[in-house]
Amino acid sequence: MRQRPTALFALDGGNLPRLFPEDVLSSLVGLVDIDPALTVSDFDDAAVRPRLADTEILVTGWGCPLITPRVLDALPRLHTILHTGGTVKKLLATEVWDRGIAVSSAAAANALPVAEYTLGMILLSGKDVFTAREEYRATGSPTGHVRRHDIGNVGRRVGIVGASRIGRRVIELLRPFDFDVVLHDPYVDAAEAEALGVRAVALDELLASSAIVSIHAPATPETRHLLDATRLALLPDGAVLINTARGSLVDTEALVKELATGRIRAVLDVTEPEPLPADSPLFTMPHVFLTPHIAGSLGNELRRLGLTALREVERLLAGRPLAHRLERAELDRTA
Repeated sequence: MRQRPTALFALDGGNLPRLFPEDVLSSLVGLVDIDPALTVSDFDDAAVRPRLADTEILVTGWGCPLITPRVLDALPRLHTILHTGGTVKKLLATEVWDRGIAVSSAAAANALPVAEYTLGMILLSGKDVFTAREEYRATGSPTGHVRRHDIGNVGRRVGIVGASRIGRRVIELLRPFDFDVVLHDPYVDAAEAEALGVRAVALDELLASSAIVSIHAPATPETRHLLDATRLALLPDGAVLINTARGSLVDTEALVKELATGRIRAVLDVTEPEPLPADSPLFTMPHVFLTPHIAGSLGNELRRLGLTALREVERLLAGRPLAHRLERAELDRTA
């Protein structure tokens, strides 16, 4: 009988039962030698150090300590890191790839609820639901809203900024509806955009012509404040800006000034800074729908992240390539 590979959880122990509910954990334990009672929060912990020398697979997640060259030195048999979260940019030293260690991420699984949240917000924004709610509360009558001719989702242009996993999933989810979808992504040419079922346009054109703009680009030095005061001013009157990516992509000060005019609206699940200070005007502005970074996996959606890691283990043991392997070259253009 083949010996099971030795694995180790390196993540916040409080998340373990959410990521690996009983049936998923049982399946994992049946495939690898892993102790569900041991979750690493410090690789220097005396209770952890003896386990490191034999560890071949690290199952990481939120709360995992940084994996530095010194940590790698203590993991001489490590060949695979299975991350149950999305980004690994701040978690893994580049030496991980230098040493030939395979890295897999659950980013594709985590993209699904973000895209679903975005779709919901696009549909609601097209009907201007948030304004209607406030007007109904204030007047007790829906008459003003239902007589408006500038709302509805037929033919409305939606601009997608970034053909990331999430951006592509949003495009897919929008297909059954009567939207006109355009895309800006510097890494996607016209032919690839056409294959996605959208039209590639320059960023300024997208901003100036879209009724709803949804941001799905990665946070990199190049994309910091991608939407600054000049670009925010391009948005048409009544436009809605949706950000479920990273707060740093939008200049918060410039956005607050633009929102204060009442000219545009915003749906923000991420902000800069995050969390916002208690006195941020974004909390009380009438044209802002603000949520506390909840678009990603929550509740029973976390199970899907654990299942992603389990499926990768199954592929490893079957001698098949990882389905969600992350190469170092991708880091510069991923979140």
